[in-house]
Parts: sequence; C-alpha cells; structure tokens
Amino acid sequence: MTQIQELAIETRASKGKGPAYQARQKGLVPAIIYGGTDAPQPITVEARALERAIEKGGFLTTLLMLSAGGKKTRVIPRQVQLDPVSDRPVHVDFLRLADGASVRIEIPVHFKGQGDSPGLKKGGVLNIVRHQIEMICPADHIPNEIVVDVSGLNIAETVHISAVTLPEGARPVIRGRDFTVCSIVASSTVREEQ
Repeated sequence: MTQIQELAIETRASKGKGPAYQARQKGLVPAIIYGGTDAPQPITVEARALERAIEKGGFLTTLLMLSAGGKKTRVIPRQVQLDPVSDRPVHVDFLRLADGASVRIEIPVHFKGQGDSPGLKKGGVLNIVRHQIEMICPADHIPNEIVVDVSGLNIAETVHISAVTLPEGARPVIRGRDFTVCSIVASSTVREEQ
C-alpha cells in the first residue's frame, strides 16, 4: 500500500473551454472532484506538481490528499487526459473517497521466479494473459501490485486466480470463474525438437 500523497489545489469558479484554456496558460491543469454526497467541484492543480506525481508511477492507484485553503479532501485519480502531441496532462478527474470506502481499480501483476521455472529452463515462454487484474479493495489498503510466483511451472501449466495470494480485503471483479493469469507455453524451437 502506498502512502497518501498531498497535492495543493485551487478552486475554480467558472467552467468551460475558455476558463480551462486560461488556467492552462497560467501553468495550471483544470480538474474536477466528484463522488460522495457533495456536488462536483471544479479545481486547478499546478501542472509541474501533477506531472511529478504522474511520473512516480502508479498514479491511478495512488491515494491523494488534495488541500485548498486548509480544507483537505481524500481522493483517488480516475482519469488523466493527455495532450496528444506533448503528452502533458490537460485534465484530471478525481473521485472523492469517504472513510471506509471501497474502490474498483486495476492492480498491476508482476511475476517472480522465472529463473527457477523448469518450463522456462527447457525453452518455454511465459505467456502473460493478465497484465492487470481489476479488483475491489478498501481505499485504505490499495495494493501496489499482485505478485505471481511461476517458479514451479512446467511447460503447458497455468496459474489461475484461485492460486494467487490476493491482498487482504481485495477480491477480483470477475466472480464465478477461475480465470487464467499466466501460463508456460512451448516455444516454436521446442515444438520443432519434439
């Protein structure tokens, strides 16, 4: 779980293309906070501070504390719109989180034990079916990653979600079926040898 990062914001009185353009000219990125019982709140974030937060990685799975004039709001970023030419953020959507809230979020999957896998030693290839798994987890305990151990896999063996140790309180969105996360498949050279 990552620590809650703070980000300074300013409230925005007007909405629309004109005020958003003017905010971007001042080095600010227009954004909105929505969700919960309060009405959607248009805000601006300093562009450089936002870019630094995005560059750290895992921005869409990071809890943020937005502070404006002493008032703090706990949020999670839901969408970042990027400029198609410069790849700089032009708008951000933040979801307001109440205490005890759960969020639906895609968690990246990382694999370990490739050096010890008998299937990979024989020339097999790790076939990654899911690079991310959509999970429902408590907002206070969002995992950074899901780690899958492939050290015991041989060629033609798979890892299903039921074999993966999930973080506490997290459950996959897909219910009722044991979907595949990864498998070891024979490479073309191994098939030719056989």
